[in-house]
Amino acid sequence: MLNQPILPEADMAYTVLSDLKRVTREYATAATESVCPEIRQMFTQLLNTTLTMQGELYMAMQSANMYNASSPVIKPEVDKQLKQYQQIQQQTNQFVQQTQAANANMAQASASGNAMPAYQ
Repeated sequence: MLNQPILPEADMAYTVLSDLKRVTREYATAATESVCPEIRQMFTQLLNTTLTMQGELYMAMQSANMYNASSPVIKPEVDKQLKQYQQIQQQTNQFVQQTQAANANMAQASASGNAMPAYQ
């Protein structure tokens, strides 16, 4: 009786998989909210490493019949969602570029003394 594990192997693996999923969300949030580029890069690297570990554990669990994958998704629906996300990404990139250009123009105007006077 002393040699028996407390939890079955599948339960332990599922617990680790759940923790990896949680940590992934936390690293993604930390990377998103980081102001310092070096810290953002560190969290991004940790996120990628954790995603790799999560994927490897999932594949090992699936091959050992410890994890049932969700039902398959219809490819046209995935393609539709992907196209929508790509459009959103393109719009976001355009917005960021416009904002950066506007900020650069304001900084240039301020530096050249053409800034609008502040109202008091």
